[in-house]
Amino acid sequence: MTSTHTPAATQTSGQLWVGCGVLAVGVVMAAGAAMIPAEAGYAGVGPNFLPVLVSVVLLVCGAWIIWEARRGGFRNMEAPNGAETGFWSGFAWMSAGLLANAALITTIGFILSCTLCFALAVRGLRTAEADKIGGFDVKQCTKDLLIGAAISAPVYWMFTKLLAINLPGLTSTGWL
Repeated sequence: MTSTHTPAATQTSGQLWVGCGVLAVGVVMAAGAAMIPAEAGYAGVGPNFLPVLVSVVLLVCGAWIIWEARRGGFRNMEAPNGAETGFWSGFAWMSAGLLANAALITTIGFILSCTLCFALAVRGLRTAEADKIGGFDVKQCTKDLLIGAAISAPVYWMFTKLLAINLPGLTSTGWL
């Protein structure tokens, strides 16, 4: 007796589950958007406009994915390439960067926490690209920290000085 579970059926089943997930996220987002007050603001658009728009797009996309999966799936999709499993070390480095940023932003300020986040995320991308952890390169780490500071400092200054949006700083001067 042969199995009725073919790779194409598994692929279609996966696409069906993705469609259901997108549809579920759209429903949850629509429910949340319904709780936002709808009084019109500037140009007649209220604060619930964008969440409602995003939830409608998610609902349409989820329904479309389900419709495609029920009709045989995305038949002209390329075969997956790459490794069989994810590269967990790179994922860990990038996660550490995001978590460190969230944990330290109010303690060491926006610029330093984002600089650290950038350096750790780049380390994760480099290890994933090389497919190995490799040794610690002080020169490359210093370069990554300097590039991270060169990106995060102007962003901080633009938000705090030009847009008057308060971001956590290291000092009360608004420059660090």
